[in-house]
Amino acid sequence: MDDSGSAPIYPNVRTPEDVFRDFRGRRAGILKALTTDVERFYKLCDPEKENLCLYGLSNETWEVTLPAEEVPPELPEPALGINFARDGMAEKDWLTLVAVHSDAWLIAVAFYFGARFGFDKDARRRLFTMISNLPTVYDIVTGNGKKQSKPLNSNGKSKSGSKPSKKPNSNSKPAKQPLPKQEDQILKEEGGDKEQAYLCGTCGGSYSNNGEFWIGCDICENWYHGECVRITPAKAEHIKQYKCPACSNKRSRE
Repeated sequence: MDDSGSAPIYPNVRTPEDVFRDFRGRRAGILKALTTDVERFYKLCDPEKENLCLYGLSNETWEVTLPAEEVPPELPEPALGINFARDGMAEKDWLTLVAVHSDAWLIAVAFYFGARFGFDKDARRRLFTMISNLPTVYDIVTGNGKKQSKPLNSNGKSKSGSKPSKKPNSNSKPAKQPLPKQEDQILKEEGGDKEQAYLCGTCGGSYSNNGEFWIGCDICENWYHGECVRITPAKAEHIKQYKCPACSNKRSRE
């Protein structure tokens, strides 16, 4: 497969942050396939075709195609033959299965790069921490992310801290539910402190106070870039209850 959006395989210097950006791009592409583009994705996975795979590309797009011909492939391969199970399962269960395998593939690719670039244990820990603080594809597709409890401290007890200091700006649609529970606790390179910020439920991007429009889902309580879910501030003014793509697709299949 030609992953034209990915970075060079043999760079001179690569950091955990570089690999994490690649991970987020591939993850965003897969999430589009399983949420906003789900109808097109479903049609492309024809059981009459050969073994197909779902690829997330690092430029935040996705592709359903045959696996790479070379053995072994340059990158780890996604689950093979996802199309064969499409008509033998309920659509919701099938999408959930694809989501789980996609999570496993994303981790495999990230740590393939970690091994290829010679990450030491501290670099691998930093990469794993950044990845773990994002909701999984499975969480978003199934809506289980809203059922997660507060983050646990090292003793396994729930943190009692206050709400994160950063929040979507005043242009965002006011939430009828409590503010988002997702937290991006990325270790800073100096001092090991943690920084908390809101995460977009589609692309995983952190909130930055630069005037960008965000909107909160009234069902799962997650927040999204307006661009990621194709909602403008003007359109949001006429929405009484906003349902994100994942929640809308979930309810339509029930």
